[in-house]
Amino acid sequence: MTGAISPSASPQHGLTDRLARWAKGLSGKPDEEATAEDQRPRPGSASSREVNRRRQLYGEIGDFLFAHDLDLTPINFSVALDYLTGANIGVEKAIKAVLMERGKITNGWIESVAADQRADEVTPDSLATMLDKVEENLTQFTGLMHESRNSAKDYGAALQEQAKGLAEGSDAEPVLARLVGLTRSMVEKTRLVETQLRDNQKQTQALKSSLENARRAAEHDHLTGLPNRRAFEGVLREEVKLAQDNGETLSVAFCDIDHFKHVNDTHGHDTGDRVLKFVAGLLAKASDDHCHVARHGGEEFVMLFRGKTAAEACEAVDAVREDLATRSLVNRSNGERMERVSFSAGVANVLAYDDPRSALKAADRALYLAKEHGRNRVYLAAETD
Repeated sequence: MTGAISPSASPQHGLTDRLARWAKGLSGKPDEEATAEDQRPRPGSASSREVNRRRQLYGEIGDFLFAHDLDLTPINFSVALDYLTGANIGVEKAIKAVLMERGKITNGWIESVAADQRADEVTPDSLATMLDKVEENLTQFTGLMHESRNSAKDYGAALQEQAKGLAEGSDAEPVLARLVGLTRSMVEKTRLVETQLRDNQKQTQALKSSLENARRAAEHDHLTGLPNRRAFEGVLREEVKLAQDNGETLSVAFCDIDHFKHVNDTHGHDTGDRVLKFVAGLLAKASDDHCHVARHGGEEFVMLFRGKTAAEACEAVDAVREDLATRSLVNRSNGERMERVSFSAGVANVLAYDDPRSALKAADRALYLAKEHGRNRVYLAAETD
């Protein structure tokens, strides 16, 4: 047909080819060597299947970037990879949400998502500074201990020498005078070391406080005070092991505030932040040694129940949902009553799946079904899902 563009000449296909060539370049082999007959994997072999899988993934990433007119940057490539492979649930959910709302994503939006993913991380500069202080304190402490050992050794040798003089019947008075001098010198050195050790201890205590603050910053959400996704992932690993060792049940729930964008658009982000903190407070009331609550990102929270079946966890989450739905919240900035705030949730039995990540995805799917079926409800994931 006149004027038709062949598939190989389309911009989309060209982008996919560039991605494939870029991937081949990672191996450090020239195209001629990579395509040589003796280097080609045999059809049907494991290496051949892996090559095909990677080629398909590169193609899907290229299609995704082209469909949204995104630049070919490391950030865009990384976010597309996380979304298409499900490697990062937070990224996957954020993209699904914006696609449902707008139908398309932009370069700027991806940069903001990437920034959000790093918001709770300790910066490399602050971490490097703290590590430098640790190293400096350790060096000082090692030097003090080395100096103390040498002083004690020298003092012991001197005492032994003077004691030998007394044993040989020498005049005791000058020997005793030297012993007193040695003792005074050792006392002065000991006092100096004690002072330096106290200073070192103060610095170490201050550093310990800084490290604890950094750890809290890295594992807690600054707005709600709840643990963040990073902390939750650590708790999840521990709770799975405890549940398996003790023969207990373990359930997980995703809770997402309904129409939260409308709250921000209508009442402002300050009011939206207060709503987030209020919902976080209601959920946190259920928290104890067997129930962990965290902010998973945006307007979404995650709850982990050890010792509760998925059905029992549903009842617990639904009680919080019902409590929130009956509240009449007020916009503090103007005194106006707000629309009813509610959340939807999805619950899954963690141990019914091969790995915890699959259970999280099942709870996430149940959450989206609750959203699609009217919101303000809690759905239980099918264990065969």
